[in-house]
Amino acid sequence: MKMSKMFMPTLREVPADAEITSHQLMLRAGMIRKMASGVYNQLPMGIRVFNKIQDIIREELNEKGCQEILCSALIPAELWKESGRWDVMGAEMMRLKDRNDRDFCLGPTHEEVFTDLIKQEITSYKQLPLNLYQIQVKYRDETRPRVGVMKTRSFTMKDAYSFDTDEAGLDKSYQDMFDAYTNIFARCGLDNSPVQADTGAIGGSVSAEFMVKSEVGEDEIVFCSGCDYAANMEKAVAVVAEPSTEEMKELKEVHTPGVHTIEELENFFKLSADKFAKTLVYVADGKTVVVVVRGDREVNETKVGNAVGGVVEFELANEEVVKAVTNAEIGFAGPIGIKADYVLIDNEVANARNLIIGANKTEYHIENANYGRDFEGTVGDFRNVTEQDKCTKCGSHFEIARGVEVGHIFKLGTKYSEAMGCNFIDKDGKSKPVVMGCYGIGVERTAAAIIEQHHDENGITWPLAIAPYHVVVVPVNIKKEEHMEAAEKIYNELQAMGVEVLLDDRDERAGVKFKDSELIGIPMRITVGKDIVDGKVEFKLRKSEEKEVISLDEIKSRVEAEFVKNNVKLG
Repeated sequence: MKMSKMFMPTLREVPADAEITSHQLMLRAGMIRKMASGVYNQLPMGIRVFNKIQDIIREELNEKGCQEILCSALIPAELWKESGRWDVMGAEMMRLKDRNDRDFCLGPTHEEVFTDLIKQEITSYKQLPLNLYQIQVKYRDETRPRVGVMKTRSFTMKDAYSFDTDEAGLDKSYQDMFDAYTNIFARCGLDNSPVQADTGAIGGSVSAEFMVKSEVGEDEIVFCSGCDYAANMEKAVAVVAEPSTEEMKELKEVHTPGVHTIEELENFFKLSADKFAKTLVYVADGKTVVVVVRGDREVNETKVGNAVGGVVEFELANEEVVKAVTNAEIGFAGPIGIKADYVLIDNEVANARNLIIGANKTEYHIENANYGRDFEGTVGDFRNVTEQDKCTKCGSHFEIARGVEVGHIFKLGTKYSEAMGCNFIDKDGKSKPVVMGCYGIGVERTAAAIIEQHHDENGITWPLAIAPYHVVVVPVNIKKEEHMEAAEKIYNELQAMGVEVLLDDRDERAGVKFKDSELIGIPMRITVGKDIVDGKVEFKLRKSEEKEVISLDEIKSRVEAEFVKNNVKLG
């Protein structure tokens, strides 16, 4: 491709509304342009990168025996109502009506569609297992679209679904996809970690996220310092302290005027935060949920939501609700005598003795409160872990980092097949529900994560496998015949080899051309300048400061060597 003919609107300045590096560089390199909040148009440079990621995905999935299909993005509400998720998906679902007042949505995900397809076409165990996938635009009405293409209202996703006769088959399908994802992200040059994750609105029994460590990540990832345990903060669990053997003391009401927060309580009682239990009141789908955790802990709202059966709307209660539940102002809630639909007690609180709690009475707290004797509730793990906590697998301390999710795999089991009547006849002639798995990869999100890991002060440093072009040929002065003739010859010879090459034939200064090639992130640059009179050119790798002067005869072997080194096929 000749750059004088390209639609490549690069930017010198960082756009004011670009929050993170990948967003800034995607805009500056002319990959995307914003149309509305969370909605982007993809330009030629972006399309080439996104397509290459998709090609890698296809190659790895096809290698595992998966088959590609394409489903409609417009989905009738009947399928979602059949699975029970029409209401569960909440406000994020893009809903619409046709001219006949029939409800539809723009697909945020496609479990129902794939399940319905298999329900119609598969009848016997002889037709299973199957793994079908598609690469398609999804739509979600995000509350706060942000961080460029990381969190948008429309995005390209590869979603795959496996269909097996039993759990053993699902285990194999899940492992096949795990291995495929490992290969996909390795080929994309991504340093990533698979971690245990919550199944969320998708559902199922087991899931893993493929996370890329990044300071701009929206998730917190928990890693064990001593073993391979890793989990999303939503899912992470830690060792629970043994039950205290301290003797229970008598309850004592204490006047605490103006003392609301844990920090204020620490100062008032001259005790550390772990000697207190704080009581938080939530509203979940119209029901009140009380959660009691130790004073030095934070509530894990995902664990709480799962404990009350999964919820659509979940938020901290307002002052009016708190008063109704506690008979007190905010800051004095406690578990003794509290009136709520659910009372959840973190297991650390249940194992502790003689804690200080709110008295459900404005300006009062209670000393020496004990679970079992003074208050009750459902005991479980309802807190976030910290770096001071210990791993349940090996006892080592945790490390916590931020991360970006690029892929997510689930064992769905029979959640959708049972709800939607997707059954098969087994070898004994009995009807059984199909056992399913679900597997997603965000394409643009993967590209953004790659940029977060592969950039410098001059722009993007793409891995060779997904760079928009492999080589850029830069004639220093297009008005000099010898520069253009040599550049054209190199350009044509590299194309004949199967190299994706750009010829920067623009009437611009060499410095401008160099800056653009570095910004866009072309892995190899060949500059045709004054040395051409001796049959030589300058060869430079994007990720290196070194420049080599090589002969025209060396170009092919030098370029080929980079493909071999990066394990990328030519052509």
